[in-house]
Amino acid sequence: SAAVQQLADAGATVLCGGQPENENGIRFQNTVIRINGDQFVGDPETFQTEAFGNSSLIVTVKDSSQAVQLANALEGNLTGTIYSHSGTDDDADYEAVELALRQKVGRLLNDKMPTGVAVSSAMNHGGPFPATGHPAFTAVGMPESIFRFSMLQCYDNVRSHRLPEILRDENPNGVSRLIDGQWTDRSLQPG
Repeated sequence: SAAVQQLADAGATVLCGGQPENENGIRFQNTVIRINGDQFVGDPETFQTEAFGNSSLIVTVKDSSQAVQLANALEGNLTGTIYSHSGTDDDADYEAVELALRQKVGRLLNDKMPTGVAVSSAMNHGGPFPATGHPAFTAVGMPESIFRFSMLQCYDNVRSHRLPEILRDENPNGVSRLIDGQWTDRSLQPG
């Protein structure tokens, strides 16, 4: 595809694939492309060229500081995933990256592939502010127009201690929340 070639011309390494499967170009090989964090941060617009289809770009970073730079340079996306230590050894790194990434994605995942969208009242798959095509969010009239400037956020598989306090099971402030289709201010902790 032209996008894969554009990425390669900009310095990306094609690790596998990168070629059409047949002469008419309808099918394309599974493709994996790699760059480093310096390349991405140096030219984020080029390295966010959409290579639609079965192409994946892997960006390797030096450390969490560079991961934050990368997240800050991202365009808006539907989802963002942070893979992390199974314990708490990297919580400080997670928090730094999450703070930057949270503003770029509608759905933040932790240690889970971003496939499959559950149909539930908690799911948002619309991307970051002001991504909405919902007809109820208008630019005219109050109070509906204010929702146009809201950023819906979905947390998927994010560990409880990494969630904003208002979303944790304990609900220490007694905030009314929609749980399993019912509004409640109770704690979800047993007992």
